[in-house]
Amino acid sequence: MIEKIMVVDDEPDLEALIRQKFRRQIRGGEYDFVFAYNGLEALSKLIEHPDISIILSDINMPEMDGLTLLSKINELKNPSLKTVIVSAYGDMDNIRTAMNRGAYDFLTKPVDFNDLEVTIKKTIEEVELLRKAQMEHIKLVSIERDLNIARDIQQAILPKVFPPFPEMKEFEIFGSMTAAKEVGGDFFDFFLIDKDRLGLVIGDVSGKGIPAAIFMAVSRTLIRATGLKGMQPAECLTYANNLLCNESTSSMFVTVFYGIINVKTGVVDFSNGGHNQPVIIKNNGSAALAEVPSGLVLGIADDVTYSQDKFQLEPGDAVFLYTDGITEAFNESDELYSEERLVKFLENVNEKNITDIVKSVVEDVNNFSMGVPQSDDITALALRYFGP
Repeated sequence: MIEKIMVVDDEPDLEALIRQKFRRQIRGGEYDFVFAYNGLEALSKLIEHPDISIILSDINMPEMDGLTLLSKINELKNPSLKTVIVSAYGDMDNIRTAMNRGAYDFLTKPVDFNDLEVTIKKTIEEVELLRKAQMEHIKLVSIERDLNIARDIQQAILPKVFPPFPEMKEFEIFGSMTAAKEVGGDFFDFFLIDKDRLGLVIGDVSGKGIPAAIFMAVSRTLIRATGLKGMQPAECLTYANNLLCNESTSSMFVTVFYGIINVKTGVVDFSNGGHNQPVIIKNNGSAALAEVPSGLVLGIADDVTYSQDKFQLEPGDAVFLYTDGITEAFNESDELYSEERLVKFLENVNEKNITDIVKSVVEDVNNFSMGVPQSDDITALALRYFGP
């Protein structure tokens, strides 16, 4: 790009000398010079030529001197506009004042034009670095804005109204997701299939950030749309897996637990695609991992037929679903929170309502890993069954 340089000096012969010295650069489209003869005219030229990047300014000029001009330039708050002060060698006090006020460099009169050429090149290099830094900053601000929008969208598609079905007294349910980054790959969902059946879903996408968030949204939408048709959990995962394998271009995968609870009987039919075992909290306060076959994660191999199983919830029992952001959280001693710690913790919170149970687990994980940055999304979904 053409660098536009403004020379501010009241010497009438300087313009001709500058144009002669830099005639090759001017003809080659490297430099374009603008001339002003005092500070006031220079300010006017800045308005007329906002793309000026370097100012070569004398200090001693009529109407407005170089030091005053420098102060006015500083008010523009343009870090990529650099000023080089030019003054007599014996005027070092003013030169020092100019440097203290933000001048980038200085030259002494009579001007050595070879030195001037070197100074201009050096100043241009600094301006280019600052421009690049400004562009990077603009990109980062744009990325941050996009991430904030993505986070809001992601949070909007997760259930956030609790209780979600106040008219239904057979159960209470609560879930939460805390992303490790601005957006995450975990998700949870639940939906009424009919008046007797409620679908429960929790998933964990490989990776982090925007790609995981997009894959999460696709996975969640596929399972919800399929589940609302009334398909059994195994059929639902088999169908969703085939679609994800056909559409996936980034070798991403997702672990999914999908269960359907009959709110009249407490029977939970489920299929598991490589997800963590749920914890069953019995009405007597005991807790244990459910015997759940693991199955294959979704998105890596098509034509997989998923199996289906069931477990029984009695009135007062609860089921706690979670992602490995809970059990694989580390503390400062590199210890895992672990499934054993989770089960033990849940044995001591059975008297709490479901909302408080989920929140207390997340709080306990955060207390356990205090001082260690969160490295994975922390997601939990819990349901307590009261019976018909």
